[in-house]
Formats: sequence, structure tokens, C-alpha cells
Amino acid sequence: MKIVLRCSLLLLAVMALSCNSHQEEKQEAVNYIATSPLKKDTLVTRNYVAQIRSVQHIELRALEKGYLQKIYVDEGQFVRQGQLMFEIMPMIYNAEFQKAKAEANYTEIEYQNTKQLADRNVVSPNELALAKAKLDKARAEVSLAKTHLQFTQIRAPFSGYMDHFQVRLGSLVDEGDLLTTLSDNSKMWVYFNVPEAEYLNYKTHTTTENMAQVKLLMANNQQFGAVGKVETIEADFNNETGNIAFRATFPNPKGLLRHGETGNIQMSIPLKNAIIVPQKATFEILEKRYIFVIDKNNVVHSREIKVGTELPDLYVIESGLKGDEKILLEGIRKVKDGDKIKFTYERPEQVLPKLSVYVE
Repeated sequence: MKIVLRCSLLLLAVMALSCNSHQEEKQEAVNYIATSPLKKDTLVTRNYVAQIRSVQHIELRALEKGYLQKIYVDEGQFVRQGQLMFEIMPMIYNAEFQKAKAEANYTEIEYQNTKQLADRNVVSPNELALAKAKLDKARAEVSLAKTHLQFTQIRAPFSGYMDHFQVRLGSLVDEGDLLTTLSDNSKMWVYFNVPEAEYLNYKTHTTTENMAQVKLLMANNQQFGAVGKVETIEADFNNETGNIAFRATFPNPKGLLRHGETGNIQMSIPLKNAIIVPQKATFEILEKRYIFVIDKNNVVHSREIKVGTELPDLYVIESGLKGDEKILLEGIRKVKDGDKIKFTYERPEQVLPKLSVYVE
């Protein structure tokens, strides 16, 4: 009985060993595809959170104290330059203007009489000069009263769109009180912050005469119809964020963009000697991205990489991979760290055209 049992166990061990050997041979028989990163200069599109501002956005305030007597426009209305918008009770200022005009007329008559006497040497030249000074003062009072009267009428300093009213008809307003705001939306300024490294790449490849064109992705994920141009870069970096502010100008002929909107600027940044790999050659574990690197003994090792930019079907690697290393392209879910494999090597120039990619 013991002899039979021993024979059975020996037979099972031989079968298991044969089975494992067969599986190992099968695994070794699998031929994988490997490649290397593509290292070359390229353009990558970066997105930046943007704030949209009108080229002119001002507050309209009362220049005189009084009751708001008339409102000639409505909230959200487009107004033309010089169009009358508000009128503050003008009666007092009109009365002061008429009084100043009357006094000016009176002093002018006095001056003319004094001049006739001075021409006949009846009065001294000093008395004529005094009469002329009184006339000049009266005329200045007329000009001042006229200015105060004009201040009771608030007119649009430029063409644009009105915001909501801060006061209502009949309100008592004081000098300096806010009435509304006015925005010139014919062109829009779009501000966005760029990190220092990307700023250096941008300045290296761009001149003042050849400023970069950018696109605007609106809040509804639709691309704005016009292309913008980077015209201004602020003088200083923000020490807390390491960013510097760019300003792009967009034409806005249809008035679609309004002051205070947000969006995303899409700008092409040149990269020198970028390391580019297919996305399908990478895998993710706990929000970290890895790639299988093949050593000189054909053993695969998983390595964490940092992705700098995502392109269609491609990643631009920021760190974790060298440009001359071999990587596993297909079969990454069939191997594990430390496996020895057989593979067919394909040059990156052969691999990338098979993907839907954009590489400059």
C-alpha cells in the first residue's frame, strides 16, 4: 500500500513539474513588441485658466449733488459715445449759469465805458486794467457755472454696454456716487498666468514682431471664433506662485464675450528635445503613472514616470525616462516586474505614424 502511495505521489510531482515547464516554455515563447521614446523638438498645446476683461471698463459716477431726474437708457443697453444717459436735477445749476452770464454782461458794459474814458484820458490806465480784470473774472464764473450745469448730464464717454443701475429714478445722489458701469467690448483682454519654465521657452522662440497666436476655450467648452494675440507680458513674476501674467487681445465684433467671463487659453509652447512615448505603453497605479523599461538582459522593470503634457495618443515625459532606453509597447498587462521576455524592436519612427498623433 505504501509503495503504491509513493508511486502515485511521484507521478503527480512529475506531472506538475512537466506542466510548469510547459507553461514557462509557453511564456518564454510569447514575443512582445518594444520600442524607444521619440526624442525631438515639438510644439505642445498648454491650457491656462483665463480671466476675460473689456479693453475699457469704467464706473460712471455723479459729478454733482442732486436728485436723479431722468434716466435715458436701460440696463444692458448698448450706448454710443456722447449719448445722454442720466440727468441730475439741473434747475439750481441753470440758475447759477444765468446769474453768471448776467454779471458778465454787466461787467463787460462797465469795461467798455471805462475803455472809452481811458481813450480820452479821463481815467487812468490802472482803472482800465481793473475793469478788464473784473470782466475776465466774470467770464471765468460763466465758464465755471456752465461746466457745473454740464455735469448734471451724464453722457457715455465711449461706445459700450451698460451694466445694472446702482440708483433709481428720483434717488438723491451725492457727488461721486456710482450710477452704473460701462464696458467697451469691441476687443477683449484675456489674462492668464504662465510658469517660469514655459515663459522662458516662449521668449526663446518668440520675438516682439512675431508674438504668439492663442485660442480661447469658453466656459461651454466651445472654442471662440477669433484668434487672439499675446501683446503684453507683465514685468514681474509672482514670487508665491512662480508665474508671470500674459495678456492676449481678441477681436469681439459680435459682442459674444463680456467683461468678467472666464475660460481657458490654449497656447502652443515649443519644447526642445522632448521625450515622447505612446500612451498605450504606460499604465496607472494609485494615480501614479508607470512604464515598463527593458534592461540589457531583456528583463522588464516597472518605473514611475512624470507626464508633462498630454497629446493625442502620446505623452511628453517630464521625468523618469531617458531617450535611449527601450520600453515595452504591447503586452504590458501580460508581464510583471522582473520577467525576462523576448521582443521585437520597432523604431519610434515606425511606431508613431501608426497612431493618431500631432508632432511638429
